[in-house]
Amino acid sequence: MSIKSLAKETAVYGISSIAGRFLNWLLVPLYTYVFAAADYGIVSYLYAMVAVVLVILTYGMETGFFRYANDDKYDSETVYTTSMISIGTSSLLFIILLSLFLGPVSDWVLLPKHPEFVWMMGVTVAIDAFANIPFAYLRFRKKAWSFAGIKLLNVGSNILFNLFFILLCPWLMKHCPGCVRWFYEPLGGEAFGIGWIFVSNVISTLIVLLCLLPYMAGRPWRFDGSLLKVMLSYSWPLLILGVAGILSQNMGQLIIPYLFKGEPEAARTMVGIYGANIKIAIVMVMFTQAFRYAYEPFIFSQAKARGEEREQGYCDAMKYFIIFGLFIFLAVMFYLPFIRHFERDLYWPGLRVVPVMMLADLFFGIFFNLSLWYKLTDKTRWGMYFSILCFVLMLGFNVVLVPAIGIPDGYMGSAYAALISYGIVMVLSYFAGRRYYPLPYDLKAILTYSVYAAFLYAVSELACWPDRMWLTYALRTALLILYILPVAHGILSSRRQPHP
Repeated sequence: MSIKSLAKETAVYGISSIAGRFLNWLLVPLYTYVFAAADYGIVSYLYAMVAVVLVILTYGMETGFFRYANDDKYDSETVYTTSMISIGTSSLLFIILLSLFLGPVSDWVLLPKHPEFVWMMGVTVAIDAFANIPFAYLRFRKKAWSFAGIKLLNVGSNILFNLFFILLCPWLMKHCPGCVRWFYEPLGGEAFGIGWIFVSNVISTLIVLLCLLPYMAGRPWRFDGSLLKVMLSYSWPLLILGVAGILSQNMGQLIIPYLFKGEPEAARTMVGIYGANIKIAIVMVMFTQAFRYAYEPFIFSQAKARGEEREQGYCDAMKYFIIFGLFIFLAVMFYLPFIRHFERDLYWPGLRVVPVMMLADLFFGIFFNLSLWYKLTDKTRWGMYFSILCFVLMLGFNVVLVPAIGIPDGYMGSAYAALISYGIVMVLSYFAGRRYYPLPYDLKAILTYSVYAAFLYAVSELACWPDRMWLTYALRTALLILYILPVAHGILSSRRQPHP
């Protein structure tokens, strides 16, 4: 798999990841205008919880699948069905246990009055965990367009159901109540509020599962216990890595309600403002996610190439990731005065988290890119060490910074904690990689692009005229072009030069 192929598949996966998340982001204005900030805080908080549970329920099997499906010693179909049986069994067990202990779980997650929300999101995350393996199979078989199509269907159906339940149903209750009353009122009607968001998630997730059935049916389901044992041995450090990593990524939404338990309404409002604004910064996460979908198959397939060619491929991938990551940072920050209008002005004070979180997410993307050394050398425990360290740093900085800043701006402490923590583990991973799997990264070029991007961003911040935004946008567009042209020239020049 070449760099050209990696770029192509990253672009295709980006259609589902970036376009899908962008479409989901368009729901933010709906939520912020219809629901109170404290109610939206519950949504952000539960989504953060779900992200953590999803990592636990997949327990590193997605990466384990790629590792052993690419190993000639194992039959890829057996690896696939063994993975599905394992994840399917554990997901079903999770739903059963959640249903039996729903009350205590709801109390534990600080939502004792909304156990139905907790149960719906639990079912959703269990189905998502199982669906991750068929999605991984699509990536393994290079069916990027099928992957993207189903992902977009998931997003599209979720948006339609949100619009249906939150906007159309209340309108129909006033003008044609017989059409929807039979199901709408028994579930709580308009008073059910944010609950309809979770209903939409359940339905759209079931639709995705139906779409994936052709990739699960019609094949011999073989379960290899010894293979599963080997996969779990490989993947369990990735579970610790994943849990610690996702806790770090969602630390702000998760910890603020616990740090301000005495003022739950204020805490939920902060989570709502923070969650709405990091939806803007999440553009960087979208890019990293799209890259990740293509990069994991790439690093394992590239391992079969010649040594020099293999190393050059890894180094080029890092350089181009940073170049395009910096472009995304500049593009979002240059047009942030326009983008902010997708939120109610009540949320605008939280826009200060956007540049901080975008840089933090770029650091995390670089850290993920560096992770190839411990995956290729089967030293996955190092990923666990880094993630645990990142989690400890993130927790410590949040506990110190969030209360220190206090209400109503405590979420800035979470943003600074993310930036510092990701920066530290990124640097440590680089130096550890130099010892165990040294690669000749083009640090000079990476530093040059980074300094150049920082200079352009500084110029854009100094040259801003709020009363003449057309002039501000014209200048910033010119600055973006000034970034693109020399960068593109540098890339083309490097590609024409033969590698040593």
